[in-house]
Amino acid sequence: MAEYESIHGTRVRYLSSDPTLDSSLEGQVWYNSTSGTNRVLSQIKAWATTGNVNTKRISAGGSGTSTAGIIAGGRQGDASPQGDHQTEEYTGYTWSNAADMSNDRFETEMAGPMSSAVIVGGYDIALSPEKIANVEEFDGSSWSNGTAYPSAVFAGGAAGTQTAAVYFGGYFPPPTNLQDSTKEYDGSSWTASGAMVTGVGYMASCGTQTSALAICGKVTPNVEVQEYNGSSWTAGGNYPTSNVNACASGLSTAAIVFSGATAPGGTAMNLSASYDGSVFVTDASLATAREQASGSSQGTNQSAWCCLGNPTSPGVATEEYTSSINTVTAAVWASGGNIGTTRRNMAAGGITSAGIIAGGFVPPASNSTEEYNGTSWSEQNNIPVAKEVGGGGFGVQTAFVVSGGSGPDNIPNGYSQTTQEYDGTNWTAGGSLNVARLGGGGFCGTESAGLGFGGYVGASSPYAPPSKTLSTEEYNGSAWTTQNNVPTGPNTYFSASGTQTATVGVRQTENGGTVLYDGTNWTTGSGTLTVLKGIGSMAKNGTSTASVVFGGTAGNPPARTAATEEYNGTVFVNTANMATARGSIGGSGNNSNAFAAGGYTGTTNVNSTEEYTYQGASTATASTLTTS
Repeated sequence: MAEYESIHGTRVRYLSSDPTLDSSLEGQVWYNSTSGTNRVLSQIKAWATTGNVNTKRISAGGSGTSTAGIIAGGRQGDASPQGDHQTEEYTGYTWSNAADMSNDRFETEMAGPMSSAVIVGGYDIALSPEKIANVEEFDGSSWSNGTAYPSAVFAGGAAGTQTAAVYFGGYFPPPTNLQDSTKEYDGSSWTASGAMVTGVGYMASCGTQTSALAICGKVTPNVEVQEYNGSSWTAGGNYPTSNVNACASGLSTAAIVFSGATAPGGTAMNLSASYDGSVFVTDASLATAREQASGSSQGTNQSAWCCLGNPTSPGVATEEYTSSINTVTAAVWASGGNIGTTRRNMAAGGITSAGIIAGGFVPPASNSTEEYNGTSWSEQNNIPVAKEVGGGGFGVQTAFVVSGGSGPDNIPNGYSQTTQEYDGTNWTAGGSLNVARLGGGGFCGTESAGLGFGGYVGASSPYAPPSKTLSTEEYNGSAWTTQNNVPTGPNTYFSASGTQTATVGVRQTENGGTVLYDGTNWTTGSGTLTVLKGIGSMAKNGTSTASVVFGGTAGNPPARTAATEEYNGTVFVNTANMATARGSIGGSGNNSNAFAAGGYTGTTNVNSTEEYTYQGASTATASTLTTS
């Protein structure tokens, strides 16, 4: 038997404790002298459920990666003759609607990243002829027609990018002639290339124009794998079982294949298997068996996603595959107690175990105040002025401040300047804002050191034009004083987190950036929103380098969303979805514990509360195995 040193070029290390787990130790062995055991670091490969797709369907085109995925087309199930033109984008947890394609289609193939994808051919029973040669290209925001494929085609395979794609196999009319042809696309024209070893359709495919895979599929269900090098095809290693309608991610030398069925109309599978260019190794199983699913063909053999599928009862669940030593982020939303008065646009403060909401819009404007203990809400003394406040609340449950908004104390042609302070029992009047403002203003800090900036002042207000303000004000517990304006930008609606001397403001717009306040000056921060366009709420008791935004709007056209984005001072990361998509939320907390109460779904106000827990970089996706 070969010794470890002859294989790895080094002897087994002798250590008194286990080293820090990172990728450099993957597959390595060491001796722990304290425990008297040999230890080895091995990968854990797993599928985990993430956010749901918005529209259930099967046979949609899928491409992109685990942090920037895209699906388009499909149909509502085997019983549905009509194709679909809807597009959705994936950011690592959340799906949001994007621009529709011009053509309905299913049994179509897609290649390329989310920002520059191409979709080829397809099938739509509602059309005449039913099969199409149309090609559409996506630029991250809209679709446009590309150069049509030389013939109507469906159920083939695709790989590559929008300007360096390859399409192979599939069926040409009339009515369903199986093909072994290969054609390459440069973004403007199609060129014939080498024929496949065997013509197949309904295969799994992935890779690039010079390193593509075609896995299984049918003339009849088979286990054959074919590899493309940019000019010719060769036979590869066999898949563990016959498979049709599966998905794949990676390259011809490093891929993972998942889902599918053993035969057309057969039982769906949850099988996944990794490929190294020669042989397949059975991998972690999907939680849900599915066929005619969609997957991240631009992903890797270590990071992929799978969604939709199941012909008789299409699902919306998404699963992500991970195989690495990297740490993972743990975050979750859980149901809390319902608020007593259903409403939206409340002022909110505190943390999950001691939260507070006041005011809001029922309609009409509300004066209700409620406190939260982490389990249930209880009615307290009403705020003296019934008003819709939006983001204009800050502080904690026993020292809470509400400023601005819209109510009976609005100034002529404008909104409210008044401030109300709450001590845990009673309300008293505070100092008035210098600039009356409604929603979209960033408010944070404490009762004795608060901050307010930006927001909407009204098209006919004394400060207009414009209808939005760059004004910044600081509060000392009794009076507001004007400070340096917030920087100009694409939007002056903000959410805020932090203190009076260390605040981050997040612009409520697509790819919204950050601004930072140090108690005197504003500077442009780093990081932009990845999903949200409008923000439902922010954990205003977080810090300028650790907070969370949730709910609001996302997608194109914008719609209410359940998305959540964690901010670490540098970047935003899409984490867990709320159970209910909503905006205009009464929310507060910090980056590790926040709450979302009430809000608006786009059609109705809700009374539910959800609680957010973020556990940070908690566990490595690998484990140490011990041998004696």
